[in-house]
Order: sequence, then structure tokens, then C-alpha cells
Amino acid sequence: MKYDLSRRLTAELLGTAFLLATVVGSGIMGERLAAGSVAIALLANAAATAAILYVLIEWFGPISGAHFNPLVSAAIAYRGELPWRHLSSYAAVQALGAILGVAVANLMFDLPPFSLSEHVRTGPSQWLAEFVAAFGLLGLIWTCSRTKPSAVASLVAAYIAAAYWFTSSTSFANPAVTLARSFTNTFSGIRLLDVPAFIAAQAAGAACAVGVFGWLMRDIKAPDAPLEARA
Repeated sequence: MKYDLSRRLTAELLGTAFLLATVVGSGIMGERLAAGSVAIALLANAAATAAILYVLIEWFGPISGAHFNPLVSAAIAYRGELPWRHLSSYAAVQALGAILGVAVANLMFDLPPFSLSEHVRTGPSQWLAEFVAAFGLLGLIWTCSRTKPSAVASLVAAYIAAAYWFTSSTSFANPAVTLARSFTNTFSGIRLLDVPAFIAAQAAGAACAVGVFGWLMRDIKAPDAPLEARA
């Protein structure tokens, strides 16, 4: 790989921190400016998240692959484009970056850096939503990183913007993001008690996507200079 492990991990930490700062910060700003309209707050939150995803993937993709998601890193390792021995390091810095991003967002809005969320997100419908969100995200990345690598940034951003609205959970689709969002008692938070079920549903969706899209794409070779999946 072009960049050594320490630089790739730093890119993953910074990118995930910026992602969570945007998710949480735009949620706070949207809620404060929406005059009580949850729809407007969610629209602002979705738009900001989609925009920053595109920026971050283009920004950090050439360095680390811009995974920002342990499920994506695991899928890329399974595909042979990330050494398995690096997976735990990727996941650890993604989680750390996500938590740091939450702290920064809270501080920027004069809130304590960490406060446990009281936002209840649970039940079969939301678990199904997280399964679907992760299945679609991993399927998109698995497919388009091979067939349209130059379009992955825009496609992931567009998918997440849509999934904010078509899933009842507002599409977390990322264990690091899910855990980190339990440390902010704001618009984008999730109760810590609800985190394990969300992560289990996300992992199940990702595993199914790898199986389905791995079969669909089994005869498609990687580009000459393989790009790690970006999201």
C-alpha cells in the first residue's frame, strides 16, 4: 500500500471524527433552528451528513480507503484488500475518532463533551431498518468499488441521504457511529441500552450483503489499482 499503517490509521481517525462532528453538530444546529419541526431538523441533518461523506471520501480515500466503518473494513479485509492483521487497528481508531468527534460537536455548542443519550431507539422495526441500511451500504460499496470506483463518494453520500428518510432508524449502518452517538443527549443520540441490538442488526445486514454481492460480483476483477471501499 502507498501509505504506511500509521498514516492510514490517522486518516481513519480524523475522517471518522469529522463525520461524527458533522452528524451530531448538524443535528444540534438543525434542532435549534427548526422551531420544533423534526422534519426540518432531520432534513438538515441528512443533508450535512451526505455532504461531509462526499468530502471525506474524496479527502481521505486515497490515503486509507476512507472506510470510517468497522463493517466496511471487515468486508474489505474479507475481499483481500486489507490485511486481516490491520482490521482491529482500523476498528479501534474508527471508534476512537467517532467518540472524539461527538465530544468536539458537543463542545462547539456549549454542551458537556459527553452525556449519555436518553433517545430511545429500539424495536423490531428499527432493527430491520438497520439491517436494510447496512445491507444496502455494504452492497453498494462492494459492487461500485469494483465497477465505478470514481463514483463511490457520490453514491455513498446519496445513499446515506436517502436512507436517513426511508429507514425508521435514520440509517446508522455503522457500529462505531452507533456507539459514539450514545454519548450525546442531543437530536442524533441513541440510548446506550439500545446500541447492542443496532450493532447486531448492522452486522447481520453487512454479512448478508457480502454473501449476496460477493456472489453477484464473483467474476468481476478488481481495477488494476484496487481502491479500498470508501465509506
